[in-house]
This record gives sequence, C-alpha cells and structure tokens, in this order.
Amino acid sequence: MPRPRGALALALALLALPLGAQGLGALAEAQKRYAEGRYEEARQACLEELRRDPAQVEAYVLLAWSLIGLERYADAENYALKGYELRRDPRLTESLGEAAFHLGRNEAALRNFQNYVMAVPEGGRVGLAYYYMGETYLRLARFAHADIALTAALQYSPGNARWWTRLGWAREKAGDSAQAAQAYARALAIDPRLEDALAGQARVQARSR
Repeated sequence: MPRPRGALALALALLALPLGAQGLGALAEAQKRYAEGRYEEARQACLEELRRDPAQVEAYVLLAWSLIGLERYADAENYALKGYELRRDPRLTESLGEAAFHLGRNEAALRNFQNYVMAVPEGGRVGLAYYYMGETYLRLARFAHADIALTAALQYSPGNARWWTRLGWAREKAGDSAQAAQAYARALAIDPRLEDALAGQARVQARSR
C-alpha cells in the first residue's frame, strides 16, 4: 500500500516539529526541503545537522520522515531507534510504526501506532497513524477494527477520498454493504473518478439488486 502523501500530510507533519534556536541552519533547511517533497535533500541536510550535533533529536525525527518518504524503511527504523535512545519522542514511535508496517511487521506496527496516539492524541500525525492501523487490521482480516481505525483517521482528514475508499472496503469485507456504500459515496463526492471507489460502489449496488 503506497504511503499517503500530499500538502495536508506534510503540513501536519511540520506542525509537530517545533523550531527553536537549535532549528536554524541545516535543520531549518531540511524542514523546508521535506515540506517541498525533496526527501533526499532533506535526508542529506539532517545528516549534516547530526554531524554537527549527534544528540539533535529533531534531526532524527525529520530524518526518519525523509527516509520513509524515500521508501527506505529499514534505514528509517534504524535512525528512529537511534533517536529514541536519546529521547523517547512520540514522533519517533510513530515513525517506527510506519517502518514496521512497510516491512511487514504487523504487530510491531500496531503497537507503535497505538503508543503514539495514546501519548499525543492531537499529534500532527495522529490521522496518519490511525490510517495505518486500519490498513494493518485489514491485512489481519480484523475488519471491525479496521473500520474503527479508518473512521478515526477520517476525523482528522475528512477530505481524503482514498481513505474513504479503504473504509468502504473494510465495511464491505465485514459484510456491511449499506455502510460500505455510504463510504464509497463519500469518496466519490470528493473524487468522482477514483477507480477503486467506483468499483466498490458497483459491487455493493450489484449485491443490493
């Protein structure tokens, strides 16, 4: 499952990354590049900052995010763990969840996402954490749990058509065609050309005939 991206996710991520005096120079440049989707340049800027200050936890946070953006999940996990040894920052917990998800370690992913949302219920990546929890539950065929997690994710990003589609799929797999149809309709109201939502809507309509 491709990692969700977009201006909203980037903005929420950066809101969770405070800038202080230590955020000048290479780290500030890394933030800018990350926000622009220039993940490799952000990675290099973070490494430059860590050469200057190996205890800079903010650099580890942004480095993990950049490596996830580059789909280098094992490296993201490695640096997130290094940062976590310095400070148990919840943002690093969430990054460990994303890395574990993409590396196929479902239970570790769920544990880290759950720890993150409990630690910072209004954190900048809470919606994304709930989304990944939903996807993980779908992998595990725990469809009711997937419904709950994806519904929570959409509280933070109600305009995300793909997340509505995944909620429709979770409800469809759980045998709730009526609620699935509602989720697909919400997705198509946002993006009328979304193929997965169109296919899902067609399936549930065929069953109701």
